[in-house]
Amino acid sequence: MTWHWFRCVLTIFSIVLMSACGAPSSEETVVETIESSDEDSADPEIRLANLQQLTFGGENAEAYFTSDGSELIFQSTREGVPCDQIFRMDLDGSNLRMVSTGDGRTTCGYFYPDSESIIYASTHLGGLECPPPPSFSAGYVWAIYDTYDIFRAAADGSELTRLTETPGYDAEATIGPDGRVVFTSVRDGDMEIYSMNGDGSDVRRLTSRQGPDGGPFFSADGSKIVFRGREIPDGPEYDDYKRLLDEGLWRPTELEIFVMDADGSNLRQVTDLGGASFGPFWHPDGERIIFSSNWHNPDGRNFDLFIINANGGGLEQITFGETFDGFPMFSPDGQQLVFASNRDSQAEGDTNVFIADWVD
Repeated sequence: MTWHWFRCVLTIFSIVLMSACGAPSSEETVVETIESSDEDSADPEIRLANLQQLTFGGENAEAYFTSDGSELIFQSTREGVPCDQIFRMDLDGSNLRMVSTGDGRTTCGYFYPDSESIIYASTHLGGLECPPPPSFSAGYVWAIYDTYDIFRAAADGSELTRLTETPGYDAEATIGPDGRVVFTSVRDGDMEIYSMNGDGSDVRRLTSRQGPDGGPFFSADGSKIVFRGREIPDGPEYDDYKRLLDEGLWRPTELEIFVMDADGSNLRQVTDLGGASFGPFWHPDGERIIFSSNWHNPDGRNFDLFIINANGGGLEQITFGETFDGFPMFSPDGQQLVFASNRDSQAEGDTNVFIADWVD
């Protein structure tokens, strides 16, 4: 799932108004510890300790660790960056640098297992400017830009290599421990999940359902994949879904969490909550999944983090904010959690990256 998609969801539920704001320079150490006051001493976020804010201003999201847990890669729209580009930073928010081209729109940066290469999707071959936002004449929809392709680069952004060339949307790429890539594509007429080698070869389709499957992540041992999706049966709703998809659009309102084996077999549904559940990520133990959802909010305005057993039991709420917490990722050792949030925003529309120690 892309941050561009979630900006549409935020618009749907009137959570925030997005606007790019200034950010500290790369030379500054920008970490901030969020102190608890006497009034919130009974903080319900008992799984999070030493919460720290890493970015300040703009739209920052989808932050993911290197395999050794020493750095983060994320996407950001900020002053001087009119639409999402890929950045790296240290765990204290310092040493910030852009590693994408600066052209078009990018999404879903991720490190290869050796941390010497990165992968991300970009529209820059389809045009150097930011692609236009979707028209809301058909209601609230997500633009599935057909100019998105997936690229590999050195960790500093050099040596850019195109991995996908099939017409249509190719994005949301992440990587397993053996270097196998899993991603979302509409190349066969629907939003489905595919895998390929790290060099773009040996593409295999993993899902074959009517509906929007995407946002996949491998488990730490590479044996399983978690993703968000929904199966839509034949009927008026599916007809509407296909009509919008043919126009490069999607209406994202109902999503659940699913898991499958790495080869696409043994697919099973984990959540049955209603609302929009997305951004799932495995705990390193391979038994639990953390994700974001608005299922608990009657009007859908609030997204919090939840964790659940892979068998669907043991649902637990992790964050208790009033707006949005999403895109969680555990560090490889399971000791830290990074996520994006609107909490403590200094300007309306800011979304920032936070990191906390995980308390099991």
